[in-house]
Amino acid sequence: MKRIVSLFLSILFVTGLMLIYSCSEEFLTKEPYGTAIGSVLESPTGVEYLLTSAYQATKGRSIFGSAMGTDWTYGSGASDDCYKGTEPGDQTPFNDVERWECLPSNPYMRERWRDCYNGVASCNLVLEYLWKTQAGANPIPEARAKEIEGEAKALRAWFHFQANKIFEKIPYIKTQKELGDVKPEEVPNNSPCWDEIEADLQEAINLLPTTRPKGENGRIHKYAAEAIKAQVHMYQGEYNLAKPLLDDILNSGKFSLVSEYGWNYDMTHENNSESIFELQCSTTSTGHTGMLLAGAIKHQKGAASCGGWGFYQPSQSLFEAFQVDANGLPVLDPAARDSLANDIKFKGTDEFIPTDHLLDPRVDYTIARRGIDFKGWGIHPGEPWIRNPSNGGPFMTKKFMQAQSEQALNSYGTGFYNGLNFRLYRLSHIILWRAECAVEDGQLDYARQLVNMIRNRAKSTTPIKGRVTQYKDLLNLAAGAVDWNAPAANYKVEPYPDVPGQYPFDTKENARLAVREEIRLEFATEGHRFFDLRRWGIIKPVLDAYVARDIRVRGFMTGAVYEPDRDDYWPLPQDQLDIQKGVLQQDPAYGK
Repeated sequence: MKRIVSLFLSILFVTGLMLIYSCSEEFLTKEPYGTAIGSVLESPTGVEYLLTSAYQATKGRSIFGSAMGTDWTYGSGASDDCYKGTEPGDQTPFNDVERWECLPSNPYMRERWRDCYNGVASCNLVLEYLWKTQAGANPIPEARAKEIEGEAKALRAWFHFQANKIFEKIPYIKTQKELGDVKPEEVPNNSPCWDEIEADLQEAINLLPTTRPKGENGRIHKYAAEAIKAQVHMYQGEYNLAKPLLDDILNSGKFSLVSEYGWNYDMTHENNSESIFELQCSTTSTGHTGMLLAGAIKHQKGAASCGGWGFYQPSQSLFEAFQVDANGLPVLDPAARDSLANDIKFKGTDEFIPTDHLLDPRVDYTIARRGIDFKGWGIHPGEPWIRNPSNGGPFMTKKFMQAQSEQALNSYGTGFYNGLNFRLYRLSHIILWRAECAVEDGQLDYARQLVNMIRNRAKSTTPIKGRVTQYKDLLNLAAGAVDWNAPAANYKVEPYPDVPGQYPFDTKENARLAVREEIRLEFATEGHRFFDLRRWGIIKPVLDAYVARDIRVRGFMTGAVYEPDRDDYWPLPQDQLDIQKGVLQQDPAYGK
């Protein structure tokens, strides 16, 4: 699929299939600009190109408000995992997301709505032209036609799911043939559309093969559709319905954890044995299909900047979550965690002695921090590479940046965009969701075994190397100041003891804490945290505690208050309400 997408970009008549028009009711039905004549699209080749366009839409058009695929703005930036970063006056609509103060006029709302329903429209075009082609003189072979329908319906469900995450009650837009006498612009938003999402996914599961269609990476197969449907059930607390889907994936024998945690975040091990559904990205001398957030979240300064803007900075809360006790186990109660030293107030030439606290080694695969090698670009010097530490803190993300050794694989411009794939669903998601189900079933020992699969992989992962003994002016390291054979920090991670009934797998309540914390550590900065806190029903106390602790580190969250009745979802965009008056209804928390 990575190659298919690159080919897609080079074919002129298909470039119009990107659905790039403004927000209006037309995007529910309108054929995209530059569309070839119907006779071209009513063909096996035309349908395949339309399907490629639908896959491409998973990345969205905008970096911030859409946040498609990665959900870094809403899933992480609105949680206790990450700050917006950069300068206070840069992308001010993001400030409102981070402080839970969004209004219907916030442009980010429009961008998310637009990109979700542009994606839906792409999928509906696939289905419409598929059915037309099948009724014509040059039909697609039946087996492939079923696959195409399955891929399109799985993607259609996924795009609606992305809208549901943000707006809760949404219209479910199908083809005109499926809607009958109801026009797409007349479909109300009177439910979360869980039933419709599940129905499309179940049809996809029934239609799709157990291997990737056409043998191409990046395409949705049966197990990818099952993973999406399992997540949909998890979001509703329907553990009993998610469980058989998760078990089918686990028992398939198709997937296995890779031996190194970092292999899920590099270009060298893309589409590996752990990957279930992976967004394919590439860069060339003439264009890119990279994740749109790639350049925005890179350093603005320093060797690794590649023209980045300095957004998306991990929080002190996230950093402290990676501390472990003497046994290499997480400290599950945030109130019991030690305050860890950070360099938010230190200049690059100041002496700063980093924490020597025992840490889970995944911390330095996730967070870029002072004194630790940054993916081969050099020892991070702290403030000299951070755009505005007082606003965004002293850390940067790592998972979305290419390694220095991979820079040659990025031939587009300066490397602002990169070709790093995003693993949307991987086996570790399935394992930890299954652990959640086991806890709710009272199978605490099984939940521990599943969690330990993830912790044992973390334990066997090669730690980041490069122990620094120079504590100031890291831009001018003295000879011998770095021991490249030694771990960069004091790392320790161990599985939970293989003792039935031992804390934290002694009660459901404690086991939930352990599984939920493992989910945070494993997927930190990957756009899940806000939605996880919401579905677990613990978002208010967690975010209240986060604000109280964070204002001791930086002042941005002073006065911010999370109100569940208002802030659990975002408001529908006002301009869309104006266009579809009497059809779409605003969340009552934001008025009519």
